[in-house]
Amino acid sequence: MAVERTLSIIKPDATRRNLTGKIIAKFEDAGLRVIASRRMRLSQADAEAFYGVHRERPFFADLVKFMISGPVVVQVLEGEGAIAKNREVMGATNPANAAPGTIRKEFAESIEANSVHGSDAPETAANEIKFFFRDLDIVS
Repeated sequence: MAVERTLSIIKPDATRRNLTGKIIAKFEDAGLRVIASRRMRLSQADAEAFYGVHRERPFFADLVKFMISGPVVVQVLEGEGAIAKNREVMGATNPANAAPGTIRKEFAESIEANSVHGSDAPETAANEIKFFFRDLDIVS
């Protein structure tokens, strides 16, 4: 399996509850390395642009409102099969369906406040990483 990079976002529900370190530890324990990281607060324009693919969906406004409700931690993860590994560690979007030991099973408050975001494909990962980081920010 090839070494890949993927974007991870620790969402406002998790940063509010001071779970950043516990979540990062799960990624690292799974063999992923954090090669770029930034704690920030998304503006409404940034959240709308980042989640623009969902603009026509009924949950878009609530998603944007949630993502600007507090700080997030955006990070680039690297490792063998990083995209699939990240998604495995995160667990199903709906925490009720997530496997035991996954981030969403352990930490999510709801399907909306599910603690983490992760890229779903190589092209998405590349675009999402570029949204938040310059090449100089990424140190592997």
